[in-house]
Amino acid sequence: MKPPHRVWVLGAGLAVVALLAAGCGYGGAASAAQRPDTQNGQQLFSQKCAACHTLAAAGASGTIGPNLDNAFAGDRAQGYPDSSIENVVLDQIRLGSGPIATYTTNKKFTPQTQMPANLVTGQDAIDVAAYVASVAGAGGYTTASGNVGTNGEAIFKANCSSCHTLAAAGTTGTVGPNLDQLASKLTMAIVVHQVTNGGAIMPAFKGKLSTAQIQAVAKYVTSVAGKKK
Repeated sequence: MKPPHRVWVLGAGLAVVALLAAGCGYGGAASAAQRPDTQNGQQLFSQKCAACHTLAAAGASGTIGPNLDNAFAGDRAQGYPDSSIENVVLDQIRLGSGPIATYTTNKKFTPQTQMPANLVTGQDAIDVAAYVASVAGAGGYTTASGNVGTNGEAIFKANCSSCHTLAAAGTTGTVGPNLDQLASKLTMAIVVHQVTNGGAIMPAFKGKLSTAQIQAVAKYVTSVAGKKK
């Protein structure tokens, strides 16, 4: 299946074509203290990355950051080895990104949220990079479905889990505030406003989630924050 449009990511440290052509990254996985553990990488990806990225093998359909299947499907089809993709991903994890945007066939740039550097570090970063490299684009180009309806928990896990800690959802994100610690201050109005409009590095979900979905995730968060799973 052909992609609906070719995604180009502009930002510090991500020059996929150049790095793949070189076949190496900066301080890449070759220096790992031990062999990558892709099972650990998959678990960490689900916790830290899935809310922002689409990756079919991980069941992730995030739309905040680049679609990783689409980013590497063409390179995989051309025969680039997993090791090259792994080093590109590892560099991006370590460096994060400055202001980034997607450029589509309608010739418009669409701003996206900045990716923080070092969401995972050390061997964990190598494990995540190895996991992504082993599956990204393996099934060709994909489109994020985001088919979670108005299930508040599913919406939270698909869009918020990599950034926030919420024990009831089993999430341990550290990019944004710990929602369990804020439980006494969270009201429907506050959560709806924050999800709708964003703030700081949190993206606005207005236009990405429907009004009903925003209400559903706000109701879920306010009902479970501060409670154990």
